[in-house]
Amino acid sequence: MSDINAHIAEAPAAHRGGEGSVRDFFALLKPRVMSLVIFTAFAGLIAAPGTIHPWMGFVALLAIAVGAGAAGALNMWYDADIDAMMRRTAKRPVPAGAVTPEEALGFGVTLAVGSVLVLGLLVNLVAAALLAFTIFFYIVIYTMWLKRLTPQNIVIGGAAGAFPPMVGWASVTGSIDAGAIALFLIIFVWTPPHFWALALWKKINADYTNAGVPMLPVVAGAGETRRQILIYTLILVPVTLLPALTGTVGLLYVAANVVLGALFVWYSWQVFRLRDGQEAEAACKKLFGFSTSWLFIVFALILAERALGLAPFAPVIG
Repeated sequence: MSDINAHIAEAPAAHRGGEGSVRDFFALLKPRVMSLVIFTAFAGLIAAPGTIHPWMGFVALLAIAVGAGAAGALNMWYDADIDAMMRRTAKRPVPAGAVTPEEALGFGVTLAVGSVLVLGLLVNLVAAALLAFTIFFYIVIYTMWLKRLTPQNIVIGGAAGAFPPMVGWASVTGSIDAGAIALFLIIFVWTPPHFWALALWKKINADYTNAGVPMLPVVAGAGETRRQILIYTLILVPVTLLPALTGTVGLLYVAANVVLGALFVWYSWQVFRLRDGQEAEAACKKLFGFSTSWLFIVFALILAERALGLAPFAPVIG
């Protein structure tokens, strides 16, 4: 952590650690990521068979949100050295000197322990254990190990972002079954093409090279990254339909996802086909934007079916 300590030492006195504002500590929670976590966890909670008291549902979502924020804070604590070397992360609270690494660590640990305890004591132990494992996976497996070790970091590490709907589901059922796993797999397979499209569009290879992070575009090049994007997209389309086999969704979801899947393949094909120039950059930008909206729509369809009272298919698996 010597690099980040040196960077903090050079920060203006008004922005030294210990004087961080509420806004700085809120930024540690990665609010954009947290909003996605809350939404997908809510979809998992609504899609799960059975019922949960609205108050307990609120408590579950709050605990999941705080747990996600804790993971974000701990990620910024551990990654402060490489964040300081990359343009897109250099202004985060720790490398900018607004919050010290020790403050970020204490803040993250407090939130992590609190969120797991609340979920366990007020909702159920299965959901709490899964939330604890999610935080552990993101910090230890992804942040501390995979991120700096292998170009498959975002593939395996993407599991951390895929757990929230499972935690929401377990909050209702007290178990993990095929329906929850199907929701997990959607986000898990979606993450690589989504992130790699961003990496190609923003051309952040230099940042990752300087920081020593072996992201796929850095290690394998843009051409292989484009190929992997297309492969994962082709896998994602049938995976998106798995909830129909588990009896979680109905006809509206399936019909809409056939169209959405075809569009996802089209945008990915354009990224694969166009290799150079402004058209290639625009294709990556369009894929990233579409993939962001795509995930929201997929989970919104689950909520829409429940709100409209549409019956799901009979389960084939699970």
